[in-house]
Amino acid sequence: MAGRAAMSPRKAGRVCWIALLCLMVPMFASYFFDDMFSTLSQIFQHPESLQLGWDSADYGFYAGGYSFLCVCGGLIVCGILLDVFGVRIVGSVFVGLMAAGAGIVLFALRSGLDPQKSLIIAYAGCMIFGLGSEIAGVAVTRSIAKWFKGRNVAFAMGAQVAVARLGTATAFILSPALVAQKAPGEIYTLAETSRPAMFGLGLIMLGVLLWGVFVAMDARFDRQNGIVSGRGRVRDEDRFRFSDILRLLTNPRFIMIALLCVFFYCCIISFKKFGTSIVIPRFGMELDSAKWVITMIPFFTVVFTPLFGALVDKVGKATLWMILGSLMVLGAHLMLCFAPQGVPFWGYFSIAVLGTGYSLVPSAMWPSVPKIVPERNLGTAYSLIYWIQNMGMLLVPVFVGRIFRNDSGVAAAVKAEYIFIALGCIAVCVAVLLFRSSKRHPGLAIDEAAGKA
Repeated sequence: MAGRAAMSPRKAGRVCWIALLCLMVPMFASYFFDDMFSTLSQIFQHPESLQLGWDSADYGFYAGGYSFLCVCGGLIVCGILLDVFGVRIVGSVFVGLMAAGAGIVLFALRSGLDPQKSLIIAYAGCMIFGLGSEIAGVAVTRSIAKWFKGRNVAFAMGAQVAVARLGTATAFILSPALVAQKAPGEIYTLAETSRPAMFGLGLIMLGVLLWGVFVAMDARFDRQNGIVSGRGRVRDEDRFRFSDILRLLTNPRFIMIALLCVFFYCCIISFKKFGTSIVIPRFGMELDSAKWVITMIPFFTVVFTPLFGALVDKVGKATLWMILGSLMVLGAHLMLCFAPQGVPFWGYFSIAVLGTGYSLVPSAMWPSVPKIVPERNLGTAYSLIYWIQNMGMLLVPVFVGRIFRNDSGVAAAVKAEYIFIALGCIAVCVAVLLFRSSKRHPGLAIDEAAGKA
């Protein structure tokens, strides 16, 4: 640690925060690109008005492409690659894949090919983008843990998540401004439809540049701290083993958290893809109002996730908070489905409840994983959870998109909400089972406060 000892604490702190900024921008750009059409989903209900020619089912198919390669094992392979080759090499490869996938999507949107050909190309691009984004995210998380070890690591990770979700909020707000609403009968040109993708690709290229800056900083960090990285230098206890997967998949608490993750997140992340298509007909909103309603979701998480995390640390009761958050999300979808028609208040209130529940469950769920999984298996555990989550993210948008292709207006919105209500019911049941399991195994200290665990 001689290198760091020679550097004043204030200067060392500044260097860490500069490194964090370099890591934040690629994730901000990734979240923007992933959600660039979320507040424009209603335009796909009228493919005759799109030069692109996609309908809602096509859009749902495209959105599901993000998770395809992740589900096919990309996230599991990521753990092996990170252990063998290190964050700098693997992270650079997958940040590059994220940019390449985004470029392919942009090409498909502007190609002028017939709808099915452009959809297939865009789907391929979204698959590459999704794999690159997810694995780059793992590399970013591991890098933050390394740089901030012993100095505000939880705050640094929370700040990174908050900035990433601001990318989603920016997409919700900016995309409708980039693609101005058309009067009935007017056509959205390819250039107009692709503007969010072009802007998002520009952000990603900025992220690639800053990732390169981080790689140089990280190499210097290792030299200063006497860290030797590379093949064969990974500690034995940190190595990936296939037996770890079998051990995790026979851990009931791990399975419950993984299932809660997939059903809970599908209630929100998949909903965001079609949010405006639901709230506009249900509550009689204009597009401008609807985009601000859906934007409340990431804004709520930016504000409340750190606060709820501190609450869980202080009082414990993690499984109770998971139940409460799941119930709030289920209640929000019940209101979105059954609240009085054409009353905007219920749209705002429902999304406020949804955003609060979205903040509460992750605050309690993610810190519970280290309590039920040995430290040497944490990387594999998180990769498996993300892998299982992406199965839902692959399938749910496809089914919801088909609903909006076959129906429109209030009927389609209500039918889509039936799917989210069913997912919410399962999430609540899983949270209750986890609560009961925690009571039967108090030695795991899942519900203990941070100082008592």
